Amino acid sequence: MSNFARVFLNAQEEKEIQTGFPWVFDNEISHVKYRKSEKDEWQQKPLSECAVANGSGVEVFTKAGGFLGTGIINRNSKITIRLISSEHADKVFEDTASFWEKRIFDAVNIRQLKYSASDSYRLIFAEADFVPGFICERYCDIDGKIYLVVQFLAMACDVFRKEILNSLEKAVKPDFIYERDDADVRQKEGLSETSGWIGKSGKTTITICENEVKLNVDIANGQKTGYFLDQKDNRKLIGTFCHGKKVLDTFTHTGAFGLNAFKAGAKDVTSVDISPEAVEMVNKNIFLNGAGKVVKAVCADVFDLLKKYETEGEKFDVIILDPPAFTKSARAIQKAYGGYKEINLRAMRLLNEGGILVTCSCSHFFDSHYFYDMLMHAAMDSHKRVQILEKRGAGSDHPVLLGYPKSEYLKCAICRVM
Repeated sequence: MSNFARVFLNAQEEKEIQTGFPWVFDNEISHVKYRKSEKDEWQQKPLSECAVANGSGVEVFTKAGGFLGTGIINRNSKITIRLISSEHADKVFEDTASFWEKRIFDAVNIRQLKYSASDSYRLIFAEADFVPGFICERYCDIDGKIYLVVQFLAMACDVFRKEILNSLEKAVKPDFIYERDDADVRQKEGLSETSGWIGKSGKTTITICENEVKLNVDIANGQKTGYFLDQKDNRKLIGTFCHGKKVLDTFTHTGAFGLNAFKAGAKDVTSVDISPEAVEMVNKNIFLNGAGKVVKAVCADVFDLLKKYETEGEKFDVIILDPPAFTKSARAIQKAYGGYKEINLRAMRLLNEGGILVTCSCSHFFDSHYFYDMLMHAAMDSHKRVQILEKRGAGSDHPVLLGYPKSEYLKCAICRVM
C-alpha cells in the first residue's frame, strides 16, 4: 500500500475535476489521511492540522473513496492541490525525469507541426499543457539564437524545476534560458521572487520577426515574459482591413498591432500607450521597420485620449483595443465591465462609416458572456449598429483545456461599425 497521503473531498466537489478542472481549493477538502512510513498507523486530520509537507505528492479521492488523480499539495495557497496526473502517485513518482520529459516533448512536438524553426511562440502553457503553473516562451532572435523565457508560477512545477529544465534542454536545445519568476503570484504560493539567467548569459533585449515585422523584445524588463505572443495570428489578420486606412492602435505595448497594420499598407498609424518605457520601445520598433513616415507613437492615457479625439472630431478607419486585464478577480467584474464598455463605445463613435473595430479582453474572469454583452450595450449607447465579422481567441500555441475555462482567456472580436 502506498505511503502517499490521501486527500478526500467534500461531497459533490469532484464534479469539476471529472470534467477536466485541474485544481482543488482548500474549502473543497474534507480531510487528509497520511502516514510517515509503512510502520506507522494512518492518521486522519483536517487540512489545517495535517503534517503533509508542502510540495509533496498526494492522491485525491472523492468523499466516497473514488480515485481522481495525483497532485502536489501546497497549503500556502487557496489552490491547495494542482493535479498533475490521472494515474496513481506510485507510477508518477517512479521516474519523475521520464514523466516530465514526456510532457515537455509532447508540448514541443505539437507546436512543431505548425511553427517553423524561426518562429517565436508559447512552448508550454501551464495547465493547458499538463505542466501546472509553468510557462515557457520560445523566442527566435533574428541571429538564429533560441531563447527560452520560463516562469515557475506554482509550487507544483517549482518542485520539479530540475526535471523540467533538463527536459527542455533535451527537447529544444536552446542557446539561452532566462527566468522571469518576478511575478507576485509566487508569493501566494509561498515562493520567493527571482529572475535571471539559468546557465550562460545572452542578450536581454532580442529582436524577433513576427509576420515579417521586426520587434525588439526586452525579456528581462518587459511585461510578464517580455512580449504577448498570444495575439500573433490576430495581428496578422487585421492587415486584411488596414491597406490604405487610418489606424489607431491603443494599449500598444511594443507597437506590434500598429506595425502589422503598417506592413499591410496602412496610410497612417497612431500607436498609444500610457507607459513611457513602452513608447520608447515602440519608437525603436518603428525605426527598426522603417515605419517612421506612417507610424507615430503617443504616450497617453487611452481613456483620456479617446475623449479628446471625440471632442476634436477625429476619425479613424480601423481602431484596435487590446487593453490589459481590467479585472483579476471575480469581485471586480462589474467595474471592469464599465471600463471595457467606455473604451468600446468611444471607439465606435470615432470610426468612419463601416469602420473596423478590433476589440479584445485578456481577463479570464471577464468571459465571453460578459464580453459580448458589453459590446452589445456599447453599441446601443453609442447609437451604432455592429456586425461581428469574426470571433477569435489566442493562437494554437495557447491550447484550450476542456474543463479549465482559464485557458480560454483571450477574446478578440473583429467588428464592422455602422
